[in-house]
Amino acid sequence: MLIRRHDPFAPTPSEITDQALFEQRRGLLKAAGMAGLLALPGASALAAKPFGNASKSRFSTDEVPNSFKDISTYNNFYEFGTDKSDPAKYAGKMKTRPWTVSVEGLVRTPKTFAIDDLVSAFALEERIYRLRCVEGWSMVIPWIGFPLAELLKRVEPLGSARFVEFVTLADRQSMPGLAYPALDWPYREGLRLDEALHPLTLMAVGLYGEVLPNQNGAPLRLVVPWKYGFKSAKSIVRIRLTEKQPATAWNTAQPSEYGFYSNVNPNVSHPRWSQASERRLGEFIRRKTLMFNGYGEQVASLYTGMDLRANY
Repeated sequence: MLIRRHDPFAPTPSEITDQALFEQRRGLLKAAGMAGLLALPGASALAAKPFGNASKSRFSTDEVPNSFKDISTYNNFYEFGTDKSDPAKYAGKMKTRPWTVSVEGLVRTPKTFAIDDLVSAFALEERIYRLRCVEGWSMVIPWIGFPLAELLKRVEPLGSARFVEFVTLADRQSMPGLAYPALDWPYREGLRLDEALHPLTLMAVGLYGEVLPNQNGAPLRLVVPWKYGFKSAKSIVRIRLTEKQPATAWNTAQPSEYGFYSNVNPNVSHPRWSQASERRLGEFIRRKTLMFNGYGEQVASLYTGMDLRANY
């Protein structure tokens, strides 16, 4: 299967329409019931940053975050196209309200949640996490969200549940990338249950205090900071607990290149490039890739006794 690839270190900001991005963000806030505040002269800080009161997390890195422009205009989201600029250009058509997420499978009380009910049900916090892309670039992003574990507690996983599958939106009306067979749609990802319940695993609803932009996976996405970015499924519509390891999008498409675990590991090269170094978006000098993306102290115990070369 041929997949069109581009230089991951060559953003094309000239192709991004800043006004369109602004209108998209304004539309998201309108959907959340805040358009009236935005229309007022001297709108309050809460209107500009609806999650501005999220608590600061003890899990945050002390590294300086990338700019909002970096984070929202240079994205992997193949449902909107394979160029890094495609999501910001095309994702504005995706409707994020109304939106529901079903949590089902091996649980005692399967439930379907409306996104706004989820946002109001949990205490939100800001977590400044590193994001490492398998292509060799990285960012530092101030996510707003809540632990996935808190959501899973609401449905009471059964003792037979060992994995968690995430299924994302596949809407051909708003997602032009679905017309191309780059992957088997809808996009699916998965975690082992203990990974899903780890306190670092986040369900994000915003970033930089803003409602999550469409191109970043609105209205609800997974963030697993010690794994390569493609593991953090965007625009989730279904979460399913299973006994068997679920099939995942990239592992199904190219199993020799993308493993189920996909932990950041500088010692395991991609078949076509080294993973030993990375380039932070906006910087020119490459830096050494950290094992587990720098979160080894927190997560290495999850993989005790595993061969991380075989279980890549």
